[in-house]
Amino acid sequence: MGTDIKTLRVRIKSVDSTLHLTKAMGLVASSKIRRAIESMARGLEYSTALEETVLQLSGVEECRKSPYMAKRDTNRTSLVVIAGDRGLAGGYNANIFRLMREFPDATVYPVGKRACDRFGKKTLLAEKFTYADAREIADTVCRDFAEGKIDRFGIVCTKYHSMMSQEACVRWLLPLEKTDKKSASAVFEPDEITVLNRVIPEYVSGMIVSAVKESFASEVAARRVAMDSAGKNAQEMIDRLGLEYNRARQGAITQEITEIVAGSEGN
Repeated sequence: MGTDIKTLRVRIKSVDSTLHLTKAMGLVASSKIRRAIESMARGLEYSTALEETVLQLSGVEECRKSPYMAKRDTNRTSLVVIAGDRGLAGGYNANIFRLMREFPDATVYPVGKRACDRFGKKTLLAEKFTYADAREIADTVCRDFAEGKIDRFGIVCTKYHSMMSQEACVRWLLPLEKTDKKSASAVFEPDEITVLNRVIPEYVSGMIVSAVKESFASEVAARRVAMDSAGKNAQEMIDRLGLEYNRARQGAITQEITEIVAGSEGN
């Protein structure tokens, strides 16, 4: 019985340490949520404006001669993969890497420490990712696509729906899709195809930055939810172990009293 009490005491102490850790990480995530969501909103606003411009240009017949609208029969894929900087975020990282199983031969540009560790590239933290980092990737990708070295380019990221819901997805950027969207008021100088070819690296950079900001907000939200859930589970386990510990102590005390009484009666 004494061994059971000691084991329970050690388990309670261990779970209590876990509870303190989950609370601390939950507080850190909470402190980052507002800033991350505001940054995500600004990134989405910028990327939406870029996307609108590209959609207008891709609807122009002359622009369909652009190398960025060329569709090829081969399937050489290049992907920016955005995962988390840390773990303990529920299924956030696992969902990204599960999605990557569909593209085993893709050339990967990882963002986030977990992605960099997995694909063996230099570490680019999602929280500290800059436009310069995105532009470096975009220039390489756009050059390779224009030269025919790759056939499609996309971003594996996480779409933010709400604090409770995030979804891993792929956003395909190249080749550009042909659209019928035209603007009656916009005038592009010197001409549409020149503007399109110049704006594509900016477009790809903006979409990468926006995806990183949205994915980081999703990571923070997922970690907050995961830590809240882990904290509740830890507290429930502590309560249950506390009851077992009290029962074990009561049983040990009862046994000692019984032995004392039996000994005194024998004398």
